[in-house]
Amino acid sequence: MELYVYCQSGHNFGLENLRRTAVICKKLDVFEPLLATADYRAASFAKAELGVKKTVGIDVIENLPNMMLRMDMLIFDSKEPNETMLTYMKAYCSHLYEVGVDIPYDIVDDNFFEESKKTIKKTFFFADDDYENELLDFAQDSSKQDMSLLMGHYFFMGNDDKLAFAFNEVIEDEEYEETIKQSEYLLTSSINACIESLASGNKPVYFQRVIKDNKGPLELLEKYNIPTASGENLDALVEDFEKIIASYPKTLKVEKFDMSAILSDIQATMKKYARMIQ
Repeated sequence: MELYVYCQSGHNFGLENLRRTAVICKKLDVFEPLLATADYRAASFAKAELGVKKTVGIDVIENLPNMMLRMDMLIFDSKEPNETMLTYMKAYCSHLYEVGVDIPYDIVDDNFFEESKKTIKKTFFFADDDYENELLDFAQDSSKQDMSLLMGHYFFMGNDDKLAFAFNEVIEDEEYEETIKQSEYLLTSSINACIESLASGNKPVYFQRVIKDNKGPLELLEKYNIPTASGENLDALVEDFEKIIASYPKTLKVEKFDMSAILSDIQATMKKYARMIQ
């Protein structure tokens, strides 16, 4: 009996789901979970950068039965399954947990709750993905902004040089965690990054991308009272952002999610299974 964790991911989807499920894998590390991702690059990233020990890329969630056995356990962070597939998954797995239902979307790594010096005043993090080069178009003819740019993991090679004119500095995606923790103000289209920023004691501001609809948990913006900025180009967006941070609203504190109940359920089932096969 094994524990599997699956997340939707990809160069045109982003890594918000991956970052959440990596946290789950680390919290349930005692069971040696296997993290399956929709693309192979995300699987490699989770192992190299997010501390996940066992990963594999499988393209789509429908490929899980090719590696799982009946009565294995699954935690998934994806909107791919329809009702028919969910019914089958519940019958196939001894335990099935869905992120957003059984585990909250606002789960973040414990590292973000650690105290850190605020060495960066303002950071712009567009997202991990930008397959359409939306940011290049959005920043066209922009003036130089008084803020740092944190690159996304899936950004095309060379885009850092193309965007450097619009920001004080460009920070590589490998420095994601430290940058989120150390940035007093964060402007981002990533809801997950907003929650990580809040957990770090910082002040995030969300914005909605023009080309790509955010399929993330928008209800978290209201829950935590995270403000939203808007603008037809980078100059206008940053101008609105500056107005918001001048009188930043009071936000709700992010709490650590207690995984003990899920851990106990999995542990009890594994012990029961072990007795059955003796």
